[in-house]
Amino acid sequence: MRDTALSVDIQKNLGKFRLQVQFEARDERLALLGASGCGKSVTLRCVAGILRPDEGKIVLDGVTLFDSAAKIDLPPQRRHVGYLFQQYALFPNMTVRQNISAAVRDRSAREETTNRLIRQFQLEQSAGRRPGQLSGGQQQRTALARILASEPKALLLDEPFSALDSYLKYQLELELMDVLDRFQGTVLWVSHDRGEVFRNCRRVCVVDQGRSCPVQALSQLFHTPSTEAAARLSGCKNFADAVPQGENVFLPEWNLTLSCGRPVPDRVERVGIRAHFVRPAEGPGENTFPCGVIRVIEDAFTTIVLLRPEDAPSGGPLLRMELEKMAWRAIPEQERLYIRIDPRDLLLFEKEWRDD
Repeated sequence: MRDTALSVDIQKNLGKFRLQVQFEARDERLALLGASGCGKSVTLRCVAGILRPDEGKIVLDGVTLFDSAAKIDLPPQRRHVGYLFQQYALFPNMTVRQNISAAVRDRSAREETTNRLIRQFQLEQSAGRRPGQLSGGQQQRTALARILASEPKALLLDEPFSALDSYLKYQLELELMDVLDRFQGTVLWVSHDRGEVFRNCRRVCVVDQGRSCPVQALSQLFHTPSTEAAARLSGCKNFADAVPQGENVFLPEWNLTLSCGRPVPDRVERVGIRAHFVRPAEGPGENTFPCGVIRVIEDAFTTIVLLRPEDAPSGGPLLRMELEKMAWRAIPEQERLYIRIDPRDLLLFEKEWRDD
């Protein structure tokens, strides 16, 4: 695997929104993970050549696609990039076969390539139909076949399952994984679904309000996220202001002092605590404190318990705990209980840079 196949370092102003992203990808599936409106799709459009950055540089397999300083801006058809749009963007007046055939660059191999892709994506029964006559799954398979027909060096997947119901999404995700396992190149996978990213990618670049965070391994995102934004995207539910005190942090919103088991840098301003690391305890002890139960919510497979530390000021954030249903039912006192948070489970976040 090459160290770098795709390099992106660009800036783009869109009214009050400013995109500033920088990352490098190998021959791999790299996730761009972020909330809606954070700039993920804008980034893909810049790589594909649909949108022109204001500044920066994009290089794919040693070929410069865009360079504002050198005044290079290759058109989309010369970038050898396949873009799977959220709504697939098939030609509505063409059949499945015609949509795929139109993307084949080598005219002498057009029929052979088209037939091979129709078989590969199991579109034999749909080959003569137009997009309006296809199911969502058939449209996605047709769009993928058309993309691969152009022999791209990179694939850009923009929320590939956003238009599908949950069962169809599961089926097509398995099919897409098989296709991508055979693809020799870079895949940028845009998503706001951490589960989807975890199943399909090994590295991730978090995008938050137009700014990219350093690329990191999925294990780091879930176990030691570097920013509060990354922690939120990885599923962390509890956050509070923090004041460093040696190896402890004081949390004024809960009026708690908790041990972190390690020196706390002076720049730390926030802590995060995953809901499944908030655990019931038998009584007082290190990082253990009494809480009142404010609300109990029964989820499909877990029980969500919203707690308020007894000494917390009124109006502060509640502490969320998630337990297996049987574990919650086994607790005899469900109105007031002691809670423990292991020092290693406290996520520490320094002040995050933001534009004025």
